[in-house]
Amino acid sequence: MPAVHVINGPNLNLLGSREPEIYGCATLSEIEAQLRETCQSRGVELVFRQSNSEGDLVDWIHEAGRAGASVILNAGALTHTSIALFDAIKGAQARVIEVHLSNVFARESFRHHSFISPAARGVIAGFGPLSYFLALEAALQNQRRKT
Repeated sequence: MPAVHVINGPNLNLLGSREPEIYGCATLSEIEAQLRETCQSRGVELVFRQSNSEGDLVDWIHEAGRAGASVILNAGALTHTSIALFDAIKGAQARVIEVHLSNVFARESFRHHSFISPAARGVIAGFGPLSYFLALEAALQNQRRKT
């Protein structure tokens, strides 16, 4: 059974209560439940994780890359600061789709740069929780093509 790893970074555990005018009202647990349902209906295993620690994200990217699994990565603020995540993606040859709930380009200028984007297969931003589902569709298409 193919697997998709969804890896979430710092502060995403606060979804639903953190700045709902930017991030919406859906909790991370609600997003996970909907993704899990979609994956089950498509015969895909879902590995869903969140951590506020950069090292956990690095380890999980290595794990997914070694397994040849697709990765949907919402690294939160680490997107804009972490060379370690870039190196993890490249080093593990992980197939990463970068995801953001908000349109980072309509926000503060420091959010306009991503260390992850150059290593990612694509970026989806600005569609709230739908961003995860668009990324899932892209990940499944990539798995079918083995790219």
